[in-house]
Amino acid sequence: MAGTNQIEGFGGDPVWIVIVKAVLIFAFLVVLTLFNIWWERRVVARMQHRIGPNRHGPFGLLQSLADGVKLALKEDIVPKAADKLIFVVAPVLSVVPAFLAFAVIPFGPEVNLFGVRTPLQLTDMPVAVLFVLAIASIEIYGIVLAGWSSGSTYSLLGGLRSSAQMISYEVAMGLALVAVFLYAGSMSTSEIVHAQQGGWFAFLLLPSFVIYVIAMVGETNRAPFDLPEAEGELVGGFHTEYSSLKFALFFLAEYINMGTVSALATTLFLGGWRAPWPIGYWDGANEGYFPVLWFLLKVMFFIFLFIWLRGTLPRLRYDQFMHFGWKRLIPIALAWTLLVAAIRAIDREYGFDRNWLIGVAVVLAVLLVVTFLFPERSEEPEPEAAEFDAFANGYPVPPALEGFGTRGPDGPVPSSRAGGAAPDSLTAVRRDKEQ
Repeated sequence: MAGTNQIEGFGGDPVWIVIVKAVLIFAFLVVLTLFNIWWERRVVARMQHRIGPNRHGPFGLLQSLADGVKLALKEDIVPKAADKLIFVVAPVLSVVPAFLAFAVIPFGPEVNLFGVRTPLQLTDMPVAVLFVLAIASIEIYGIVLAGWSSGSTYSLLGGLRSSAQMISYEVAMGLALVAVFLYAGSMSTSEIVHAQQGGWFAFLLLPSFVIYVIAMVGETNRAPFDLPEAEGELVGGFHTEYSSLKFALFFLAEYINMGTVSALATTLFLGGWRAPWPIGYWDGANEGYFPVLWFLLKVMFFIFLFIWLRGTLPRLRYDQFMHFGWKRLIPIALAWTLLVAAIRAIDREYGFDRNWLIGVAVVLAVLLVVTFLFPERSEEPEPEAAEFDAFANGYPVPPALEGFGTRGPDGPVPSSRAGGAAPDSLTAVRRDKEQ
């Protein structure tokens, strides 16, 4: 139960069942990555009126596998200026946490697996969501070390950008999850899914859902927030100097992280493995292995959202991106968290109609989206001085230097003349002589 050291239904599996679950999760993530790469290329091609990969295997499904083999057979280059040990360890430090985060994601209810009754989840703990956030944060070290150890300015700038943006948007992401913890009464992923039997938190806590979706795109360095890998500015960002399998590990880590944040969003906001309405009215919809199908469909919805954003929106400027995170997203998330905490306290003491919370959530979500539409306030530029026209009198004349006198053919020109103003340029002197 929540608040104890062990969640009910976990911790009693035989060792071989735990190993089987771990292997199945590993295989699932690898296959999911291969499919997501293919699906992204096909969807983006469709958006751009192209065909996309269609040669290797049915519908081109084996194209990702062919690309993986090609990367494995490429030459592994290590720059002379690189710190070789850290250069090799950095990709591993990025990809291992990506696999570990799925240990607490529930795929379904209790099922009969090889004759053993066990939940479709490797493990669970009272602070499972914090475990996911902590493990995901370790990936930052791999990216920063990759940028520093490459001995390249582009890689170092990409690593610094990535660390700054991940830390910035993790704050907003954590604040968005606090409201979920308050209403679920637990940080256990399985109990949060159980708490959504009466309705998804995506509707009840709509601002939290919108903030999380924005933050998860920034957290995974995906377009339009792919600033650490901006090709036009940093060549390839933190993995500019990487090739062969080391580059493949970074590629794998990125797509697994997309799956991780999508699975976490499904678990916390879309009811997890529970069937969507109206399928949930069917008695067998949430039993056996059917919930795995609902879980995968919800995860693929978020993956499609990633692909849609990449094919639609241009990349933000770095200052705009950080300004939005710190000055808009985090204050709104903080205000919403305080509001939910206050409403939760009132609900426990005096009772509170949840319809009011849904109404406030809709209003705040609309305001959050509208903040994208309003341009940032910019200081009015100072009026520019009138441009000097060299052909004002019909022939080219260079501008006079201020503070210096002018000299005519008969010697220095006096600063003032009777019946006229002091000439301040060579043009005025010549005009006076012509008259």
